[in-house]
Amino acid sequence: MPSTLNAFGLEPIYHPSGQVRPQVFADGIPASYSSAIYQNQPVLLSSVGNINVVANTSSDFIGSFAGVFYIPPSGGRPVVSNQWVSGTSYTAGTMNASVYTDPNIIYRIQSSGSLAQTAIGDQGYFANTGSGDATVGISQATINSTLAGAAVQGQLRIVALDPTSDNAWGDSFTTVQVQIARHQYVAVKTAI
Repeated sequence: MPSTLNAFGLEPIYHPSGQVRPQVFADGIPASYSSAIYQNQPVLLSSVGNINVVANTSSDFIGSFAGVFYIPPSGGRPVVSNQWVSGTSYTAGTMNASVYTDPNIIYRIQSSGSLAQTAIGDQGYFANTGSGDATVGISQATINSTLAGAAVQGQLRIVALDPTSDNAWGDSFTTVQVQIARHQYVAVKTAI
């Protein structure tokens, strides 16, 4: 049972096609971007085409961060990483940011508290979107256990309990499967 919070962000786990693939954004993060971005961190596409961290609000977003590839400004070996380190610089034209963007992807995410089976079909907002573990590069984003409620638009739609052996409805930090409810490419639909 998840009796402790051990968040892993918005982790993509399933797609109806059987293939969960990220989209690559060439020069998707400006060299001076001052926020860290961790693997499985919810991200949005800014108005100028850059990848940015999502806020814990009702913001639309595009998906979950997968990682980066770039060549350092001094040349040398390419860097492949599951995280963007704040303020990283790179050789212009060499940076690729990978993001899981398909609106049909099912993700798993840990809740900031307990959730009951009645949460299926409800929607919720992120908590802790800016948090992550810089050592391993994994996001610590969670879904807020206070859900949106009927006819209210959240960021994530709960579709199922994650079927791991140590997870159950009512656990202290329930892990659920979700879809993006406020995807930047798709019209939104409120909770049932």
